[in-house]
Amino acid sequence: MEEKIEELENIIKELLESRKYHELRKLLEDENEADLAEVFETIDNNESIVLLFRLLPKDEAAEVFAYLPIDTQQTLIQSLTNMEIGQILNDLNSDDAVDMLEEMPANVVKKILALADPQTRRDINSLLQYPEDSAGSIMTVEFVDLRSFMSVEDAINRIRQKGIDSETINYCYVTDAQKHLLGVISLREIILAKPDEKIEDLMDDNIIIVTTLQDQEEVAKSFKKYDFAAMPVVDQENRLVGIITVDDVMDILEEEVTEDIEKMAAITPNDQPYMKTSVYETYKKRIPWLLLLMISASITGKIIQGFESALASCVVLTAFIPMLMDTGGNCGSQASVSVIRALSLDELDFRDLPLVLWKELRVSILIGFTLACCNFIKVILIDQISLIVAFVVCFTLFLTVITAKLVGCALPVIASKLGFDPAVMASPFITTIVDALSLLLFFNIATTFLGI
Repeated sequence: MEEKIEELENIIKELLESRKYHELRKLLEDENEADLAEVFETIDNNESIVLLFRLLPKDEAAEVFAYLPIDTQQTLIQSLTNMEIGQILNDLNSDDAVDMLEEMPANVVKKILALADPQTRRDINSLLQYPEDSAGSIMTVEFVDLRSFMSVEDAINRIRQKGIDSETINYCYVTDAQKHLLGVISLREIILAKPDEKIEDLMDDNIIIVTTLQDQEEVAKSFKKYDFAAMPVVDQENRLVGIITVDDVMDILEEEVTEDIEKMAAITPNDQPYMKTSVYETYKKRIPWLLLLMISASITGKIIQGFESALASCVVLTAFIPMLMDTGGNCGSQASVSVIRALSLDELDFRDLPLVLWKELRVSILIGFTLACCNFIKVILIDQISLIVAFVVCFTLFLTVITAKLVGCALPVIASKLGFDPAVMASPFITTIVDALSLLLFFNIATTFLGI
């Protein structure tokens, strides 16, 4: 696929440079819209992007526009005529139009909406009123609705009439005069039925729905559970107001996974691609967390400072502090990542915390014993320290692994119960907590067994 895109990119750039616009238009007509959008992103010259976009057939231009990143969309909006902008907006699916407008400056949004036709403007404004990351904000209002009293023949005529502007016609939704959702029927069932059969006899009234205020992450989980290509969205009065399709869910999953990864790395989530984010914006996203972690990490410094006399009495202990802290942090991170994934997939909840702790306790005993034994052999044969110091180090390592595993699995579950994102409790925070606990264990065990 990458080779195909690269080849297409080279051909388009060559045709642009040689000004063979007729051949270029013919090439653009035959290519996939998503591939063209990817090629557009590689072109640095804004004038060339605008020229390529104007060479696209009108029915293809809106599709390519929907695939473009927001900065390229803004470039086109600033360069195209009002008529061209209005045409694009009217041809875009409402959910794609809302995604674009949510990222645009207010003055640009006002200009764009003024160029849309009244129906498009009403659809977009209704979607913009829903909370961010809700089902209502990502749904599309372009769908095929049928009435229960229709015959199959009437339904097919309705699909032909309305389907051209719909996001999908694979599923059609049956409503009453007040738009209350009564049932759903697939295009396959309609086509295979006899022309005089009634829709009410064919439709499925056991409908899986999502509500307008439902969180988009819950919507994605519903798609995964029921394996649907589209789902209806209803308001509080069970009136059909839109649908969500599987392509929207793919975007949600990517967004949620990216957000979790950034939170686990102690970075404020950012919607912009890495290369499109300025140095200053990247700085702003990272510095608050680093300051917080730096301050919290000073606790470990205070602990070491409190045991200065013990370290002075047995300087060799200092050499093992990094190993204990790193091992504890790694063990805590392993447990937290596994639990966070299970929480995100609804594989466990707060009620399962005792079972999680019991499982991680057994795992940590096995891991801690293995690491302690290996480390004991290493410090005796290679480091050549006394048996009692080797015992202190390895016993501390054993307890540190157990503590880290228990802390690493418990904190995300507790955070989820309290309403916080469990991803926030991943590596950075857990590592800081485990570092402090491992030092306390180390110095107290050393004080007890070495008498320092």
